[in-house]
Amino acid sequence: MAREWLLDSLNLSTLLACTVLKLPQIALLTRTKSPKGISVRGLILELSGYVVFTTYEMYHEYPFATYLEYPVLIAQDIVLFLLILHYNGNLRQSLIYSLIFVAGSQLLTLKSWIIDSAMSLCTFISASSRFAQLQCLWQTKDAGQVSALTWAMSTYTCMARILTTVLTSGDLKVLLRFIVMTTLNGWVLATVVFYQHNGQKLK
Repeated sequence: MAREWLLDSLNLSTLLACTVLKLPQIALLTRTKSPKGISVRGLILELSGYVVFTTYEMYHEYPFATYLEYPVLIAQDIVLFLLILHYNGNLRQSLIYSLIFVAGSQLLTLKSWIIDSAMSLCTFISASSRFAQLQCLWQTKDAGQVSALTWAMSTYTCMARILTTVLTSGDLKVLLRFIVMTTLNGWVLATVVFYQHNGQKLK
C-alpha cells in the first residue's frame, strides 16, 4: 500500500513538474529574444535522448506512467528549439531537423537490437547534451537567459525517476541513465546559479 502510494505520488509530481518544465525557459527566451547561454547542440542532443528513451519504453511495453512526461518534454523542447532558430534567423532549418527526427524515430523500431543499442547510447547522448550546455555557460560566462527553475525541476524529476524505476521495471540501463542525468542536471543548475549570482554582483 505504502509502495503504491509512493509510486503514484512520484509519478504525479514528475508529470506535473514536466508539464511546465520548459515553460520558464520559453518565457525567459521570449522576453529577452536572445538565446545567449543556451546551447543549440545541447538541445538537439537532449531531444534525441528523449525520443530514444520514449521509443525504448514504448517498444518494451513498460507502464505508461513511468514515462508519460516524455511526450510533453519533447513538445516543449520542439517549441524551445523553434524559438531559438527564430531568434537566430534560422527558422527555415526546422524542416530539415523535423525530417531527420521523424526518420530516425521510425528507424529505431525496425529491429529490437536497434532500439536496445540506441538505448545503450541514450545515456551518453543525454549526458553529452548537459556537457554541451555546461560548455556554453563556461564560454559565455552568462546565465542571464538560462532558467534556473527549469534546471531545478529537471534535477528533481530525474531523482524521482530513479525511485520509480527501482519500484517498477528495475531496468539497469534506465536506472543508470537517471543517476547520471540527476548528477549532470544538478551540475548545470549549480553553474547557472553561480553565473547568475556573479552577474547580479557585477551589476
